[in-house]
Amino acid sequence: METVHLKINNIPVEVPKGYTILQAAKEANIEIPTLCYLKDINCIGACRVCMVEAKNRRGLLAACVYPVEEGLEVFTNTPAVIKSRKTTVELLLSTHKKKCLSCVRNNNCELQKLAVELGVDEDRFAGEEPRFEIDNFSPYIVRDNNKCVNCMRCVAACKNVQGISVIGGIDRGFNAHIGSAFDKTLDKAPCVGCGQCVVSCPVGALTEQPEEQKVWDAIADPTKQVLFFTAPSIKATLGEAFDMPIGTNVEGKMAAAIKRLGSNVKAFNMDFTADLTIIEEANELVDRIKNGKTLPMFTSCCPAWVKFVEHYYPEFIPNLSTCKSPQAMFGAVLKGYYCQKNNIDPKDVFVVSVIPCTAKKFEATRPQLRSDENYDDVDVALTTRELARMIKRAGLEFADLPDEDFDAPFNKATGGGVIFGATGGVLEAALRTAARILDGDFKQVDFVEVRGPEAVREVTYEIAGVKITVAVTSGLGNARMLLEKMKRGEANFQMLEVMSCPGGCINGGGQPYRTDAVSNFVDYKALRSKALYDQDKACEFRVCDDSPVIKMIYDEYFEAPGKEKAHHYLHTSYTARDKYYK
Repeated sequence: METVHLKINNIPVEVPKGYTILQAAKEANIEIPTLCYLKDINCIGACRVCMVEAKNRRGLLAACVYPVEEGLEVFTNTPAVIKSRKTTVELLLSTHKKKCLSCVRNNNCELQKLAVELGVDEDRFAGEEPRFEIDNFSPYIVRDNNKCVNCMRCVAACKNVQGISVIGGIDRGFNAHIGSAFDKTLDKAPCVGCGQCVVSCPVGALTEQPEEQKVWDAIADPTKQVLFFTAPSIKATLGEAFDMPIGTNVEGKMAAAIKRLGSNVKAFNMDFTADLTIIEEANELVDRIKNGKTLPMFTSCCPAWVKFVEHYYPEFIPNLSTCKSPQAMFGAVLKGYYCQKNNIDPKDVFVVSVIPCTAKKFEATRPQLRSDENYDDVDVALTTRELARMIKRAGLEFADLPDEDFDAPFNKATGGGVIFGATGGVLEAALRTAARILDGDFKQVDFVEVRGPEAVREVTYEIAGVKITVAVTSGLGNARMLLEKMKRGEANFQMLEVMSCPGGCINGGGQPYRTDAVSNFVDYKALRSKALYDQDKACEFRVCDDSPVIKMIYDEYFEAPGKEKAHHYLHTSYTARDKYYK
């Protein structure tokens, strides 16, 4: 590998050729601030916060885009550099809606962090402040352009990663802002609600649609039982909101915290309905293979992916598994089986899912997912961030809580349910169960070939004389590439897993905010995924149909996979949507 030698603040550094000054500085343990830069997503050198000086170079250089050169001497903290950064931030603040104390990004905002570090005067350039209407009409995302710094990171995430481009820059000067075509609100645009724009935003311009107060109101209602359940990935990410190391498994503390939110609260484990999804999905896959039905079968547990197919590739709707997502299945189980078994009227339970993405908020409102036309099965879908805010508001010292189990009867799950939170996990869990269906003596449990960060993984397995070719991808831009290959007849597999967020749910749009230093220089997706695979390996049962809770639910309620009752509660349908409007 060819390397380059340079000095940064008189520190000798050797880095690979092609590195930028920003990357080289990190190798020297020097942090250069950024605002518009986001690794693998946005690298345009527009905000000018990362400016540095270099010997024998005229003017200041943007560290995020300037490539290193042999013998280059860089200085990151000269008076000229500090003055430039400070002036840039003060100019941004001149039109910024400075409501920091009531902003969800307070104490976790890149602009605020820069302002503190640089000692800015927030009113230095006080003057005209343009004002924009807040777009809070969609069920999943709120956009407040009054807080936007026009870094274009959200636009880049939507275009470069997801391949959708439903948002972009509009107008110039004081009127410059981000929006959808013809300035339509997000609920009128073909947005899939993945929330990657939200986690890309460095400030509070983009947030999830807040619903914590609805939950607090239900907890305060003596006539309600409030039933929480948490998605598989949450255990590997929630701790970050409380300054715990990335990838810390906080399942026990999470269950303890939720149960302390109110005397009428129970906490269940959504890994159970991840298992349930696999039982139904694996049987559906085997049925499609054996009986010549539509293939490949697409996974359907990611609502942003489902909405993407409905908007942009409706011809592939028959390929989507009819299985509901684990969130939707749990809502149906609670307002069906649980209420019946405990002689409770469904109107007296308030079901709360804790999920890693914003798209689940939209999914909870889909009429196709109702097991009874009179009510939604899931009343509120909270993001990981919202649960963290509730725990903080309750005054709980999260890191010091004792580990507790989830509430029975939905407290146990298999390793197959656990790994749902990482890309490839759904497919691997389905393979474990499908192999058992095809060959009762099949011993293989780990299908490691479908794991990992690659854009697309395609693998062929032979089970009981049946060759099964599967494909895995994450990020809707990659999914679009695969669907286009299918349209050209260049793809041949029996099952396709797609997660809309790169890396899967562990990188969902509702996960804890990351600092730029983490996003740009730490492999946080690998650390979060490792927590799930470590738990999977330690599980007593690793194949979904071995779960005693699964056996109980079929014995007592659903009879068998695919039966009429199971189909009513656990399966759904989809609808074609206009690719230009909602």
